[in-house]
Amino acid sequence: MKKLTALLFAIMLGLPVALLQGQNKDKVTFITPEPGFYQNSILRDDREVKEKMEASEPRRILTMDLSGRDLPNKVDLYEQEWHTAPISQGNTGTCWCFSTISFLESEAYRLHNMEVKLSEMYTVYWEYVEKARRYVRERGNSRFSEGSEANAVTRMWKKYGCVPAEAYTGYLDGRIYHNHEEMVDEMSTFLASLKKTQNWNEEAALETIRSIMNHYMGVPPATVTVNGEEMTPLAYMQNVVRLNPDDYIELLSLATEPFYQQVEYKVPDNWWHSASYFNVPLEEYMAALKKAVRKGYTVSIGGDVSEPGFDRITQCALVPDFDIPSAYINDDARAFRFYNRTTTDDHGMHLVGFLNGDGKDWYLVKDSSSGSRNNDENAEEFGYYFFSEDYVKLKMTGFMVHRDAVKDLLKKF
Repeated sequence: MKKLTALLFAIMLGLPVALLQGQNKDKVTFITPEPGFYQNSILRDDREVKEKMEASEPRRILTMDLSGRDLPNKVDLYEQEWHTAPISQGNTGTCWCFSTISFLESEAYRLHNMEVKLSEMYTVYWEYVEKARRYVRERGNSRFSEGSEANAVTRMWKKYGCVPAEAYTGYLDGRIYHNHEEMVDEMSTFLASLKKTQNWNEEAALETIRSIMNHYMGVPPATVTVNGEEMTPLAYMQNVVRLNPDDYIELLSLATEPFYQQVEYKVPDNWWHSASYFNVPLEEYMAALKKAVRKGYTVSIGGDVSEPGFDRITQCALVPDFDIPSAYINDDARAFRFYNRTTTDDHGMHLVGFLNGDGKDWYLVKDSSSGSRNNDENAEEFGYYFFSEDYVKLKMTGFMVHRDAVKDLLKKF
């Protein structure tokens, strides 16, 4: 009787009956997470921090109840493109670099059959230098933090090149995981002092920023040696890795900006206000992604991973119908969540494979954060997530891809 009354009431109000009928299939549950990879591995170099965390009260998290669900959370189910093994970004906010460097490593293999591991920290180092430079030139009115965007990597490569991972690890004093907390705090404090004193000597400021990073990360190499030949990082990028940064573009799908135009991605991590993003309607965005992965491309993808449907136990990401039923995920649903900040660009990852099931894709996503590493360290799934098509459609705001993968779409701009 209650269901019938609700159905009649919905019809009287002109509400979509399908929406009403789709409710209450997915359920919420509360979990209290056990200490995971972050606490047990990354912080083992920081005993004091670890002890403080262990002494704190456990927190409850509202999440989607996935018990009893048959989920495609095995790596070997997916059609995959070549990629380097997942590695940890440690205690840093540099997912933007780890995901995009991984993507570009896959591009070197796709284009030149070259298996290479490149240094993330080399690019991170110069990104901090450029952040500090803009901070000085804008007289303190520019963001200085750990976050950035995928196209920061290609931007840094154009100016500074790249180097092999062994040429610059960013590790000192026997560390095995990166931790940039003290370094970033020291740099931020120094820059804030410039704003207070109005001492805007750019050369002196950058010299101090570099000295701080040299202390925590080491001095980046001015040259690298490959097969007995010494070369600059720019020459290494151009002549050995042979990737052209200008070949890589970023697609957005945000109804808050005009479609079929290049727009600014208005998020804090786009600290230099890049307006080079190609903005397309959602159906075009998803079609471009599906076409790209089927043609052998991978993508560096970014968006929101702070959702009840994002589960770090099964490592799967879904959209529960208590959020929004699948049929109602569209441009407006994305825009609403971006506008009210329930969708943010809080994480970057590398999408390396796909699985077609029941008419919708699932995506294999390589990840550098600790959340993807809470399960068995010896399992193939260590360092991966499994994204449903709906999750990508609703919560992944943009992706970087080689322009050849979307050349027909770019003709509309």
